[in-house]
Amino acid sequence: MPEPRVTIKIPRPLYERISKSIEGSGFSSVTDFIVYVLRDVMSGAGAKNELDRDFTKDEIEAIKQRLKNLGYL
Repeated sequence: MPEPRVTIKIPRPLYERISKSIEGSGFSSVTDFIVYVLRDVMSGAGAKNELDRDFTKDEIEAIKQRLKNLGYL
């Protein structure tokens, strides 16, 4: 049985930008790409949480820059 899903809203220009950038990439949809990116981000965050430590200033800035590059900030 597939996992239950929820709807997440993103700005239309970001959706269209992602849609264009994934053409020919192997991702079958914008949703698949976003799920991939979020799992990647969260797996890194999960690994750091397992070490029971806070993010450094540099790590926080790197995350912010990555989110900015993806159009979230």
